[in-house]
Amino acid sequence: MSKQLLKSTSIFSAMTFISRILGFLRDMIVAHVFGATLMTDAFYVAFKIPNLFRRLFAEGSFSQAFVPVLSEYKIQRTPEEMRTFINHLAGNLALILFIFTAVCMVLAPFIVDIFAPGFANTPEKYDLASTMLRITFPYLFFISLTAFAGAILNTHSKFAAAAFNPVLLNIAMIIAALWGAKHFHVPIYALAWGVFFAGIIQLLFLLPHLYRLKVMPRPQIAWHDPGVKRVLKLMVPALFGVSLAQISILVDTMFASFLVTGSISWLYNSERLMEFPLGIFGVALSTVILPHLSKRFAAKSETEYSNTIEWAIRAVLVIGLPAMLALIILAGPMLATLLNYGKFNAFDVIMTERSLMAFSIGIPFFMLVKIFAASFYARQNVKTPVKIAAIALGVNIALNFALVFSLKHAGLALASSIAAIVNAGSLYFLLRKQKIYQPVNQTKHFVLRIVIANIIFAIVLFFMSPHLQEWLAWRAWHRVGELCLILCVGLIVYFVMLWLLRFKVRDFITKS
Repeated sequence: MSKQLLKSTSIFSAMTFISRILGFLRDMIVAHVFGATLMTDAFYVAFKIPNLFRRLFAEGSFSQAFVPVLSEYKIQRTPEEMRTFINHLAGNLALILFIFTAVCMVLAPFIVDIFAPGFANTPEKYDLASTMLRITFPYLFFISLTAFAGAILNTHSKFAAAAFNPVLLNIAMIIAALWGAKHFHVPIYALAWGVFFAGIIQLLFLLPHLYRLKVMPRPQIAWHDPGVKRVLKLMVPALFGVSLAQISILVDTMFASFLVTGSISWLYNSERLMEFPLGIFGVALSTVILPHLSKRFAAKSETEYSNTIEWAIRAVLVIGLPAMLALIILAGPMLATLLNYGKFNAFDVIMTERSLMAFSIGIPFFMLVKIFAASFYARQNVKTPVKIAAIALGVNIALNFALVFSLKHAGLALASSIAAIVNAGSLYFLLRKQKIYQPVNQTKHFVLRIVIANIIFAIVLFFMSPHLQEWLAWRAWHRVGELCLILCVGLIVYFVMLWLLRFKVRDFITKS
């Protein structure tokens, strides 16, 4: 069981790694060409809004409701019944998305008012964001159907294509920044059109993979299909739960819109870097285990269900803790190496460093939230994660008010991290209380060894890293070389410590 999960997670992570590397290249190019300016603030709002709804509908409530039901169809129904279910859901989903997208394009200025009320004080920024939102919003239609296709592939244990798919968005935006910007009177519009065309390309990329599996959807409207009804029924509380997380993002953006120009860009760039380990491993892991847990639940294999959660927790600790420490200690050097070129100056690096350090505190907990929430979703229990998400949202909003005045944009990032800690801790408590997850005997010993190895890892990084002002004075090649050296030495020390502490691969491959 765990070897299969490890293989699937490795494939997904490898594809996501390629996407994230290109994503960094994309962000470097955008920062170099446009800097952290009024135009980039407007674009990031126009880009963030359809992405928020993508997470809300496609990768959020829909996937959490769809994958468990599709897994059940795959195990307990005939292939023809499964294909009929897919066809009906595809037709209903496409219709809803089309209507929603069209309405939101018409109401774009009103939506900007909601997401970035502070823009009303800067008419040029407000007009730019409204215009670009009308260009980027159709991306939601295409990427949601792409997520639908990806969920089908993932349920059939075909993870590579869906994981590679975001690479196409990065390529489209890179081309838009380097080539397209020269052909627009307002250069930033090129990025918006890059997002629009990327959605079309991403959907077309996955269709041949569905065809080869003989699950190519033939959309049909059928609201009375039993499977569609179950998905919609599960989506309602899941939608509310995911909405809470997205409301948190909305609140952060609203607060940031009242801060000085550049704040939204600083938050965006720090969040992107924080999402590198989260996307490569946290999202990959939760994506892989959701269909696996759903199958175990359908087969009533409670012991293997618990073992899968155990495996995921151990994997998060091995990867998430050193990722958190590396991003906290090397936040400035990483940002200087990746972004301090062109119009993205030293001041932007320092400001972004503050929010990156605050975001990084939550990395292991963001990962664990995804794992623990998936453990409930796979049992078709969406109410419990929703209730916990509501509590975490309340904590986040309260901390936004408490921290934004003193810490500015970094306070918003810190509030998100603390809310993730509350979310993960509460979900873990309920998993134990309901006896869904039962740790094995060696868990405490495993955690102790990981903590000791990470303490040594952090000490090495701290003493090897020069002051940020030195990094800013170096040339690009010097920064890259020094950063690679520190990370390589740190990782070698980390794995040597694990070896000295008698850590073995079998320690996080539980028997089932």
